[in-house]
Amino acid sequence: MNTTYLENEYVRVGVKHLGAELCSFVKNDGNREYIWQADAAYWNRHAPVLFPIVGRLPQNQYLHEGQTYTLPQHGFARDMPFALLNRQEDRLVFELRATAQTREVYPFDFALRIIYTLQGHTLTVTWQVEHLGEGEMLFSIGAHPAFNVPLLPGGTFEDYYLEFSQPEILARYLLEEGTGLQNGETEPVLDNMAVLPLRYEHYKKDALVFKNYRSDRVTIKCDYHPHFVQMQLEGFPFLGIWTKCEGAPFLCIEPWYGIAGSAGPPVELSEKEGMQSLGTREVFEASYAITIG
Repeated sequence: MNTTYLENEYVRVGVKHLGAELCSFVKNDGNREYIWQADAAYWNRHAPVLFPIVGRLPQNQYLHEGQTYTLPQHGFARDMPFALLNRQEDRLVFELRATAQTREVYPFDFALRIIYTLQGHTLTVTWQVEHLGEGEMLFSIGAHPAFNVPLLPGGTFEDYYLEFSQPEILARYLLEEGTGLQNGETEPVLDNMAVLPLRYEHYKKDALVFKNYRSDRVTIKCDYHPHFVQMQLEGFPFLGIWTKCEGAPFLCIEPWYGIAGSAGPPVELSEKEGMQSLGTREVFEASYAITIG
């Protein structure tokens, strides 16, 4: 599948047409790759776009207008080819539109545009979701970029930490083992602190899932070198932090407009937590930014 690149004097960015997925973010000084390179031994994706749901559904099903539909975890956009609508020196615009195939599992007419804009060391990712049909459209959307940790050879995952832009009082919303659904329980993680050390033990119960956090930036850092990855994620109601397993050399920082379903039977899509709503011809827009250093 094709990959299209953006480049300036500082960095080079690659985006696959399949899923409009960010697959490379290289700093020219040192030729250092910041994006996880999808080693199937751990996890074979880079930075999938989650649409039209985030997380799992009970039995992978939901109800809408008297019908039962089946959707896999995180939806279908990540596995579909996007059209490259526009390419400029510093900007790429990809689009996915509803098809007969998508309507079988998601009965809405939509256009999903993903826009990548490069300025200096910062890549801004903008989503535009447009409802092309009649009535109300329900959807969720989320990011799932994975970053190489350690950033330099010779270090370890646990040499690093995640720094929030302000102190946080946070509990994780626990996911049911084996299903990935919210089980209704929480567990404290941060008590008025801005630093979360990276420890594999944190992910034995799946992702750290946060609601009601206050920070608009989170940064992957290490004390023995100056290199970092910073994500600007102002306005996102949910945040996931995840790595696959002990020894996996990457960390995902996942701002979401949506969240996994709750344990129990399938529910009406309108009742699923975190769903966004659009009227006819309305457009939802949100963006996050990645800065490397």
